[in-house]
Amino acid sequence: MSELKKFMLIVGVFLVAYFMPIDQVYVQRAVIESLAMLNDYAREHVLLCLVPAFFIAGGVSVFIRQQAVMRYLGAGANKIVAYGVASVSGTILAVCSCTVLPLFAGIYSRGAGLGPATAFLYSGPAINILAIIMTGRILGFEMGVARAVGAIIFSIVIGLAMAFIYRNEEKAKQDSFAMPPEEELPRKLWQEIVYFAAMVAFLVFANWGRPLDSDGFFATIYAYKWWLAGISFIGVVYTSWSWFAKHELKEWRDSSWFFAKQILPLLLGGVLFAGLLMGRPGHDAGLIPNEYIQALVGGNSLWSNFFASISGAFMYFATLTEVPILQGLMGSGMGKGPALALLLAGPALSLPSMLVIRQVIGTQKTVVYVSLVVVMATLSGMIYGSIF
Repeated sequence: MSELKKFMLIVGVFLVAYFMPIDQVYVQRAVIESLAMLNDYAREHVLLCLVPAFFIAGGVSVFIRQQAVMRYLGAGANKIVAYGVASVSGTILAVCSCTVLPLFAGIYSRGAGLGPATAFLYSGPAINILAIIMTGRILGFEMGVARAVGAIIFSIVIGLAMAFIYRNEEKAKQDSFAMPPEEELPRKLWQEIVYFAAMVAFLVFANWGRPLDSDGFFATIYAYKWWLAGISFIGVVYTSWSWFAKHELKEWRDSSWFFAKQILPLLLGGVLFAGLLMGRPGHDAGLIPNEYIQALVGGNSLWSNFFASISGAFMYFATLTEVPILQGLMGSGMGKGPALALLLAGPALSLPSMLVIRQVIGTQKTVVYVSLVVVMATLSGMIYGSIF
């Protein structure tokens, strides 16, 4: 950052602080709401979501062979395999738009092509099997199906579009990741699979949400979630200390810390700012009142679908919270088209995640990625609203 930009940033912060109408009640409520949202985020998402994700990302960048990443997710990989794997990843990872970021940064830095990497970035939080089931149960079967199909198609189309737009730049990037020679592995492939499976299992089970029904498969998993998470954690500890050398564990720690210090400050700052503007989901205490949003997303016009998409893209939704929020908005007059548009744009994006994505792939690519999500969500909402 140049000295002029630093100076302008300092002046901007000073002017905001100087002219902020802090004596107004709505501003005081918004400030408190932003701190409350940061508190909720720290309690609900950092220890059990982000910290395991940082360790998984660190493990990917250290232990996953670059040949494997480039063979299956690189720009020159088989597109059916690359986009097939990336587009359904969300059925395994029940993560939010922020938790998926360290994983995205890990595979991208390891040589994954921009297309498959952004397909994974979108699908991770968007194709959450629990959220899709809840959507069908609460908002209607057709909404659940539309969300599932739309999210899978979105991830593939967005990935292909990003790869096409930046094809020349991606070719140069892939050339810099020249395929390294095959190296002798210090352990068997199945051992690495078990190691990563244990970390992913801990992330999934530790964050398993309470289902609507008290019976059934998902309820059984929820009842034993901490036992399953504990077994997974023991598996991580055992495989780490038994199968990896000390210098490898140090590299894993250092790589995980690299992702944490790069991502966490931006996420926490973004959550604080998002809470100030819009408040926590379900709390009408941000600077932008909820009734304004509700009044703008009725019907099925181009504007209502676009507004739902763009507002959903900037709002932060914790995993599974978008469904009850939309249920309330639809009860207040929100159209079905804008509801689907928000479902397709909201969980996959947020203001905090945009700040981190920009850090990984740059400003221009981030703007293009966000624009693709918003445009496609808008069009999908209009089509769905015209049918239903």
